[in-house]
Amino acid sequence: MTTSITIGIFSPGAMGSALGRAWQAAGARVVTTVAGRSERTRSLAEGLELVASLAEVVAVADTVVSIGPPAHAVPMANAIADACLERDRQPLVADLNAIAPSTVAEVSNAVGRAGCELLDGSISGPPPRPDSSTRLYLSGPSAHRLADLVAPGLSAQVVGATIGRASAVKMSTASMYKGFTGLLLQALQTARANDVVELVLADLHDEFGQLLTGAAVRIAMAAAKADRYPGEMREIASAQQAAGASPALFEGMAEVFRTLGATELAMKSPESAAALTDLDEVLARL
Repeated sequence: MTTSITIGIFSPGAMGSALGRAWQAAGARVVTTVAGRSERTRSLAEGLELVASLAEVVAVADTVVSIGPPAHAVPMANAIADACLERDRQPLVADLNAIAPSTVAEVSNAVGRAGCELLDGSISGPPPRPDSSTRLYLSGPSAHRLADLVAPGLSAQVVGATIGRASAVKMSTASMYKGFTGLLLQALQTARANDVVELVLADLHDEFGQLLTGAAVRIAMAAAKADRYPGEMREIASAQQAAGASPALFEGMAEVFRTLGATELAMKSPESAAALTDLDEVLARL
């Protein structure tokens, strides 16, 4: 299958690079820049077409995908807008960051000053691979631009024509996925401090057995990504407050992950954290 679409990735971390390779497999041309990025990011971007700068990305892309830490979503949108103004280009901008619908509106305003239309999106699951399935939710008038790409390991679903709907899905699902990880982390850390981990795991098994599988890796991976989780927790708190729920729970979760980010575990890369399967070792490093 071939397609004439050119997709720009800003920026090519683990998720952005994997999405880019999936869209390449669907026939799209995918460009990105690693200017000023770490050697790890350069390695993750292997196989993607590299250009010198973000301005070069927007100069050739029909669609620019923004994906990074949630707290950087608006600054990234402004950087894209500045590059578009510099090159007098108006690509579709797809924001796939884990942000609240209210922040989506800020992103839309930011790219709108360059005359760009926003496509709202959110991702559920790990970086896509041919042998797995990652869900991509899309909303906005031009959602079909990405939804029509049949990419291996990626299942795209249009959830409406109004921006904010795709991000609302993410805010709701992430509150459960990452909220459970935060609860598990706190519970097992407390259990280990009192030498009752085995008793606690046995008690929880009947209700949460499947979710407890791989608890060590779940906690270690959360630590390795803890630098971006507090921002995402605050976005969830904002989304829940706007819906009439209390923001206190996920403001507290932001503090849980901020604390986790100060531990020895947080110095691990996600790749090395995935190899930590001994629960006692992981808890000891907290």
